[in-house]
Amino acid sequence: MTDRMPALYIGHGAPPLLDDSVWSGQLASLASGLPVPSAILIVSAHWESAPVTLSASRAPLVYDFGGFAPKYYTMTYKTPDSSALARRVAAMMPSDEPVHQHRSRGLDHGACVPLKVMYPNADIPVLQMSLPTHDPVKLLALGERLKPLRDEGVLIIGSGFLTHGLPFLTDWSIDAAVPGWSHDFDAWAAEAMARGDVDALAAYASKAPGMPYAHPTVEHYTPLFVTLGAATTPDEPGAQVIDGFWLGLSKRSLQVA
Repeated sequence: MTDRMPALYIGHGAPPLLDDSVWSGQLASLASGLPVPSAILIVSAHWESAPVTLSASRAPLVYDFGGFAPKYYTMTYKTPDSSALARRVAAMMPSDEPVHQHRSRGLDHGACVPLKVMYPNADIPVLQMSLPTHDPVKLLALGERLKPLRDEGVLIIGSGFLTHGLPFLTDWSIDAAVPGWSHDFDAWAAEAMARGDVDALAAYASKAPGMPYAHPTVEHYTPLFVTLGAATTPDEPGAQVIDGFWLGLSKRSLQVA
């Protein structure tokens, strides 16, 4: 019998995360505590496309970043064929919401960077799904459609960053002081997650302190709602499995049953 997988919302970090022993250790520990997935379906902040679009199987990585050391532009993550999962996901979507298969797009850094830490052997099929909207209600519904995959051993991951006010950072060191807007948004989200308050989390634009500095654009926050939609009971508090800050940004991560 296949283990039922949880669903995750994780912070992914830029490529230098791979050299950060603290955060890498946290992600590796998180993965080691999970059943081994049969496959991974990941939604990253770095691929916004509608309608829902699925990545190609075994395509080269997308090096969607700049200004880092040359070694990051030669890294690879060659995972097994994910076409069976792509067909399964496409079949789960409503007939009036067709799924597009991208024939040449590989995993972007929002997918490959955390997965290289969590599953370094690259021996699990990985399929990336685009983020088709930022509407929490629609993303919750998308996650709910995907929920049956968890009973098939598929690990569903929303990959973003709980605060992501890059334009407002003044100190780019990993242990930088935490800006007030990042601290306040993180504390608010932690409390809402602890209550299982999906409605509050969905009303972040008007209710969360630290806005709009915490998220001048919201693509790093909204993958959370795919994760919550895939939860057995979305308003049941999940486990906040990673906390703390990186560059002053919140790396808080959530695991839901």
